[in-house]
Amino acid sequence: MAKQKFDIIQSTCIPIQIDNCNTDLIIPARYLASTTRDPKFYGDAFMHDLRFDANGKQVADFVMNQPDFCEEPKVGVHEIIVGGANWGSGSSREHAAWAIAGYGVRVVISSSFADIHRNNLLNCFVLPVIVSEAFQQELFATIATNPKAEVKVDVPNQTVTNITTGKSEKFEINSYKKYCLMNAYDDIDFLLSNKDKIEAFESK
Repeated sequence: MAKQKFDIIQSTCIPIQIDNCNTDLIIPARYLASTTRDPKFYGDAFMHDLRFDANGKQVADFVMNQPDFCEEPKVGVHEIIVGGANWGSGSSREHAAWAIAGYGVRVVISSSFADIHRNNLLNCFVLPVIVSEAFQQELFATIATNPKAEVKVDVPNQTVTNITTGKSEKFEINSYKKYCLMNAYDDIDFLLSNKDKIEAFESK
């Protein structure tokens, strides 16, 4: 998946107000057999069976097909998902994180995440942000009133702000993962960045 440095992300949001949105909804099991790592393949499969019916026709009342939210993410547009509670429950399939990253989303905000899915998101350069239920519901209400409302996620300061209301909350992130996201490092990149230190240690 694309490696991008994380700093401040300010964007409109896709509101997916589904509690216990499991990984089978995020990406149906039939896509797991594919051997490709093409981001677009998985991005196209993101929420597929809610976006399309059995005949491949768009489901008009699903949020991602509505005019305000059907545009795929780009800089400043729909790079953030506001999801329901217990986002990413169910199976531990990493493909769910691939699908979210492949669609172009950089941040998922929820009041709670399934632990394995949360870690998979981080490994795929998608930031999971945990907020209070009250703040989560405020975001849903703001977006319902104005689909063009923006949210700012400040990774260095670990804050998420509803630009419309000015309200902000702190979020937690593992310091190692924060460092990796801010430098666009995966685990191998991190080791390579410390190659000189590792070699110096080994020479002793």
